[in-house]
Amino acid sequence: MPTNHQIVLDNRPQGEATVDNFKLVTTDTAALKDGQVLVRHHFLSLDPYMRGRMNDSKSYAASQALGEVMIGGTVGEVVESMHPKFKVGDQVVGMGGWQEFSVVDANQVGALRKVDTTHVPLSYYLGAVGMPGVTAWYGLVKLINPKAGDTVVVSAATGAVGSAFGALAKARGCRAVGIAGGPDKCKYAVEELGFDACIDYKLHKDAYSLAKALKDVCPKGIDGYFENVGGMVLDAVLLRMNAFGRIAVCGMIAGYDGQPLPLTNPALILVNRLKIEGFIVSEHMEVWPEALTELGTLVATGKLRPRETVAEGIASAPEAFMGLLKGRNFGKQLVKLI
Repeated sequence: MPTNHQIVLDNRPQGEATVDNFKLVTTDTAALKDGQVLVRHHFLSLDPYMRGRMNDSKSYAASQALGEVMIGGTVGEVVESMHPKFKVGDQVVGMGGWQEFSVVDANQVGALRKVDTTHVPLSYYLGAVGMPGVTAWYGLVKLINPKAGDTVVVSAATGAVGSAFGALAKARGCRAVGIAGGPDKCKYAVEELGFDACIDYKLHKDAYSLAKALKDVCPKGIDGYFENVGGMVLDAVLLRMNAFGRIAVCGMIAGYDGQPLPLTNPALILVNRLKIEGFIVSEHMEVWPEALTELGTLVATGKLRPRETVAEGIASAPEAFMGLLKGRNFGKQLVKLI
């Protein structure tokens, strides 16, 4: 069995996460038992939710255990199998974690899924045609539920979730507006992702300045908002929401280091009779087949052209993760493992 390199959580962050919270270890891969398969990971997904798992605090999911392999989505190839439904060479997506190999109990429902790379690159199954894409789909379709002509806004617009949200919104005849950090990301959002407009939040020192910019590009107000960030961005959007608007809350990356994220004008929720709902996409597995079909079609037809930022080698994962939390990535953040 091959030698396996892994990244484990060595200690919990005190405030900001650092690379010193992680440790690279080397282990021998265990021999397979009946029903198990050995997967060689080609790509590891890095996602903002991982930062919350590093804390030892109450959340929607259990904290990452110290000394164990960091949680994370992976795509790769079956290199050995003792399960009749998986053969050597099958390309699969799963939650293999921050490591080069994983031994998977293929009898566990949802633990491993075969993917077709004829029209969709393997890495996209960790982004546009994976969990982030389905996250965008659920928030837009099931919670915001827009009609043609509605104005919808998404923060972190050029990330894996935001880019899929833009394509899905345009497919429904919406005016899609993004919020992103920096002129290059905003240019990409408009010229390649098809957003009608994108605002660089870094040009605005407070929520009122950002709200003014939103007014300029959303002259009819905002009907739906997909939240990835929180903080000043949410305050600004609330100032421009229309009556009976809908807000899908997916992430609050501005608060992942543990500091409170107070709302400046919570009365706007009442004034505009807003519907605000947080969600975790893994709790809605029933929508995944429909969502993945639409997302795969958007990619195959060129209507969704996601970018990727790719770090090389398992040892690079902690530093790449720090970059993700600081917004240094462009599009989906991956680690190439082979």
